[in-house]
Amino acid sequence: MARTRIGDAVSSLTLRGRCLVAAGVTLALLGALLGERTLLQLALFVLALPVLSAVGVARQRFRLASRRSVTPGRVPRGDDASVLLEVTNTDRRPGGLWLLAEQVPAELGARPQFVVERLAAGVTAALRYRVHGGRRGRFALGPLRLRLVDPFGLVLRTAAGADTAALVVVPRVRPLSGAGPLAGVGGSGGEGARRSIAVHGEDDVSTREYRHGDDLRMVHWRATARTGELMVRLEERPWRASATLLLDCRSTGHLLGGTAAGPAGDTAPPTDTLEWLIEAAASIGSHLIGRGAGLRVVTEAGELRPATGARGLGAGELLDSLAELAPSRHSGLEPGLQELRRGGDAGPVVALLGLLGPDDVQALARARSGPGTDLAVLVDPESWLDAGAVRGRRPLAPAARAQVVAQQQQAADLLAAAGWRIALARADAGVEQLWETLGDPAARVPA
Repeated sequence: MARTRIGDAVSSLTLRGRCLVAAGVTLALLGALLGERTLLQLALFVLALPVLSAVGVARQRFRLASRRSVTPGRVPRGDDASVLLEVTNTDRRPGGLWLLAEQVPAELGARPQFVVERLAAGVTAALRYRVHGGRRGRFALGPLRLRLVDPFGLVLRTAAGADTAALVVVPRVRPLSGAGPLAGVGGSGGEGARRSIAVHGEDDVSTREYRHGDDLRMVHWRATARTGELMVRLEERPWRASATLLLDCRSTGHLLGGTAAGPAGDTAPPTDTLEWLIEAAASIGSHLIGRGAGLRVVTEAGELRPATGARGLGAGELLDSLAELAPSRHSGLEPGLQELRRGGDAGPVVALLGLLGPDDVQALARARSGPGTDLAVLVDPESWLDAGAVRGRRPLAPAARAQVVAQQQQAADLLAAAGWRIALARADAGVEQLWETLGDPAARVPA
């Protein structure tokens, strides 16, 4: 932190200092007009006090270094993280009275403040505070701001550092038991697992219809000539169970700003439908990765790709990617569905969906991944509206509310008729309850 000049200190008068200067000027004018020497002497004293205070503050020397460590660096939403702030006096002289304030985003709680007095040269003061991860995202803690104030509180001198530390607030991962509805995903194989298709020869090669995005080098011209449709080869690949999460983050498809009570015992329930679905994606995705499945995550804007270039997301990459998701302005699901079609052999699909329109339902029905277990979790608008969530900025009128509820029920029925297994995400239920319900063979009938 650099030193400031005396002129800078004079210009940083506090409100008390400005009032004192204004009083001194007023006394000087009155003394000059009335010819009262006593008033002029008093004015001189009043005006000299802020100047002397500014000089005293400007002469204070300080050199300090700060370092902070965050434990843990990745915290689930609703939990706390501990921060250790180490402040070292790197000057040759002991420090004065330091008022320290740590810059912390409002989403993480109140700004911590500390008082450090006469810190010896080369000595480090360990300061601790906690932050509350009330909202998902990637946040910067710091920099540290130092304030020097004279004993009368007339002049305030501030300086700020440049060092920061990162804190990532990720979605909560709810523990899921058993295989649930995707019994064939993970492990060493199963009824619903997708296996590779071996190529035995040019005559008995396995083929399928060409899909948008397929490599043209894989076109099987003999099968194309025989069927009249463009066909591609299916090559043999090392087998690995896999699944795809389709996550709907459209702002127009969600009810936001609610005060959901959540399931019993939940101290930090999601307050809107988007947060509920993101938490479901984190929980289901982590559960599948833990069982050894390769996982793809696709939103309406495209696929969330791992930074390492691997085929599927790891557990840490999944949470980091979901931590920064925000409501998008996309009106439809088509960009995400195109990515879904490109990975048609990537196992069953779990679609986590907000409010759907007729066009969305038709697009989803066309993009169904094929044989296997495909699941669609739809937001239940009636329970969320009862919990205080709104669509847009104003509460829905009774007629509009009835229309939203009926349209969502119709979407669930149409997707069920197209072969999707349907479940409704209620405001008063958690991901664990939904998973257990879907794993019960007697409860797999859609609405």
